[in-house]
Amino acid sequence: MLNKLLAEKYIRPLEPLPTGLQPSGSIDGVVRCLIFDIYGTLLISGSGDVGTSMQAIRSDSRLRPLLLEFGIHRSPARLLEDFFSAIDQRHAQLKASGTQYPEVKIDHIWTKVLDWPDRRSVRRFALAFELIANPIYPMPGLKRLIGKCRKNGNMGIISNAQFYTPLLVEWFLGAALEQMGFQKDLLIFSYTSECAKPSEYLFQLAKKRLERRAVSPADVLYVGNDMLNDIMPAKKIGFKTALFAGDRRSLRLRENDERCRGVIPDIVITTLSQLMAYL
Repeated sequence: MLNKLLAEKYIRPLEPLPTGLQPSGSIDGVVRCLIFDIYGTLLISGSGDVGTSMQAIRSDSRLRPLLLEFGIHRSPARLLEDFFSAIDQRHAQLKASGTQYPEVKIDHIWTKVLDWPDRRSVRRFALAFELIANPIYPMPGLKRLIGKCRKNGNMGIISNAQFYTPLLVEWFLGAALEQMGFQKDLLIFSYTSECAKPSEYLFQLAKKRLERRAVSPADVLYVGNDMLNDIMPAKKIGFKTALFAGDRRSLRLRENDERCRGVIPDIVITTLSQLMAYL
């Protein structure tokens, strides 16, 4: 459950910034399942993605009061140095064990850095820190789209995320994800497996679970804002793809990345409401 006081203290309205792109493309056949990315797609992300603005927090005036509030007697600079070092160490461990695109469990990282035994306190601090580092707010039309999708069958999420990510989406939707129509086995978050996009692993999980429902990859539409993390692995799995180009802060075209050479989304959309035509 999301800490109500922290959410109300740190969450403020945001508006998407126009990207200058126009809707384009088309989709053949029936879409039987919609799967979404979260940051930059369902949620406006001030940093563009989970975890990517951690360096920017160094100059944020709210960090020192946050440390005082939680009784942390370290300078912001020292705390951040310890934090980034712990992340680097865990990434190195995971890469050494064969994970190409490692993901940390951020509450485990903070437990190590803060040396606190109380998991609840660690998670409260981690949430507050994240909301400072990466301001978020629902994309326009989120509730209407999810309400419409709820009536149309299978719906899921594949997202780079942390423990607080689904809680934040539920906060904005006003209900648990499963109550809003998301299938429990199609809620796939990077932190649970410590493997992040653009690895195909998370998409392979979704593909296998959809096969149990007799849903083929060609009947799935995956929606994300990043050509590398979203469109490229989704297309490799055989999903239809929608590039969400609704916010300049989070749109990642990756035009100079060799891994995205020749990767073209089936459709480009600039608002979530444009997905209604494909339901």
